[in-house]
Amino acid sequence: MADNVTSLFRSTAAHSPSMAALTREGDGSGPVDFCIPCNPYFPTPAMFDEMAARLRDIITYYPSSADTITGELCNLLQLPPQCVAMGNGSTELITWIDHLLVRESLAIPVPTFGRWTDQPMETGKRVDMFPLQESNGFVLDLAQYAEFIRKRGTRVAVICNPNNPDGGFLHKQQLVQFMDAMADLDLVVIDESFLEFADAEAEPSVVQEAMLRPNVVVLRSLGKNFGLHGIRFGYLVANPSLAGKVRSMLPKWNLNSFAEHVVFMLKEHGTEYLQSLQQVRRDRLDMAAQLSALPGLTVYPSQGNFLFVRLPVGAEGTVVRDRMLTEHRILVRECGNKVGSSSRFLRLVVRPQVDVRRLVAGLEQVLYGTRKGAAVPELATGTGYSSGTAAVDRLVGATNGAGMPALAAQAMAGQSMGAGTPMPVAAQAAAPQQMPQQIPQQAPQQIPAPVPQPVPAQFPQQVPQQFPQPMAAPAPAAYPAQLPAAAQMPAPAPAPGPAAGPTPPGVPARGGLTAAQVRGTNGLSPAPATGWPQAQSWPNAAGMGQTG
Repeated sequence: MADNVTSLFRSTAAHSPSMAALTREGDGSGPVDFCIPCNPYFPTPAMFDEMAARLRDIITYYPSSADTITGELCNLLQLPPQCVAMGNGSTELITWIDHLLVRESLAIPVPTFGRWTDQPMETGKRVDMFPLQESNGFVLDLAQYAEFIRKRGTRVAVICNPNNPDGGFLHKQQLVQFMDAMADLDLVVIDESFLEFADAEAEPSVVQEAMLRPNVVVLRSLGKNFGLHGIRFGYLVANPSLAGKVRSMLPKWNLNSFAEHVVFMLKEHGTEYLQSLQQVRRDRLDMAAQLSALPGLTVYPSQGNFLFVRLPVGAEGTVVRDRMLTEHRILVRECGNKVGSSSRFLRLVVRPQVDVRRLVAGLEQVLYGTRKGAAVPELATGTGYSSGTAAVDRLVGATNGAGMPALAAQAMAGQSMGAGTPMPVAAQAAAPQQMPQQIPQQAPQQIPAPVPQPVPAQFPQQVPQQFPQPMAAPAPAAYPAQLPAAAQMPAPAPAPGPAAGPTPPGVPARGGLTAAQVRGTNGLSPAPATGWPQAQSWPNAAGMGQTG
């Protein structure tokens, strides 16, 4: 039975098996879930009772049209309906963003949510992956990311805030400056799927700025913060032209009756929702403190409803995952199949204290052999984490072609450049740029030491988060002493005009990889105006405080 359960993980590539699949292969009851990032305090038991009482009608009859459900959501959020498109989960919206708005290339920091790397490659786009450094706590430096985008000539930029799986957070002022600097790109996407759980800033959402800009889309989740992953619903906010372009492609009934019922329930339960978010934030602090007390375990600061942890040296994440499930009936997210991560990392969802105590006890037994007969986990085989980006070192080397040396050199230089590096200004012309041609690899040569840059006052510094310090700071890992000489990228040639048609599906664009090829290189066996309204009781768009 245990072999059947753990084999489910080896048969999935970019995601964990569903709870339904684990339940079928187990003893008929699901494990304690530290994997799926859901709000454990919402809906309330009374709301579940109400839905259960209406179950026959909900599943028997057609829902209202998507326009009707979207209109009710917009009444709640105080957003203009022409700026909103609702989807059958955020992944449906990501799919349409890719098909409609991504012409040839997309940049994304890694590790991150897998659909942002996999979806564009499945349609033949080039994905430029910017590695977040373990030695820097996986913090995203927006100035370095912007410079990377300019050097690659990327046409679409994506940022997840907070980022999944590490929970890294960027302040609104930083994101607005980035959006302005990237005003000439085809598209800038800010994925705020987990922003409801953040408490580092009172008003962190950029939805208002997105509606005013011609090339910005904000993606938001409903299933995660409402604790209802099984009801597939999410929405995007953009100017009427972009939002309308996506909305026009969606089926009339792309939202189900459960989604409709929940959306129309929400106006009566704003107080309970706000309380649930506050409890998750308290639990996050408590859970981080308990995990940080485990010897050799590193906990990274997070503003999501999950924590990114690095296992002690010698612990193999897949072994820890399988033993936690089979011996303790606890499901954790091992991150070895996330591009830019490795099997030394787990993402653990924030849960109530009673569950956290069970998690900590299980980890003690699995990691340190405190239970009689328990063995220390096997050493990792082929999943070592060198410079904080071992998996992406392999992947980006093929995906980005000649861009990899420039990426590595820039990442190495960035270690000494601080978060205040000047952000590149927007290009003068908004016309699409021609992608740089792939450059043949030359003989290795020594990369000169980076020159320290002054820190200008105008770029906002990273604000320290109110969070327990990790048990042990990750040791910086040096890049290899030598890198290919193609590190010096030529400036992109002037664009003669739009590309001659889209790249055919399944064909890599300009040296990119298909999703199957990516899996082969990653060590895997299988290839509001101001917010929530009505508003004495509803929290604002980022779940902070109350409006009114």
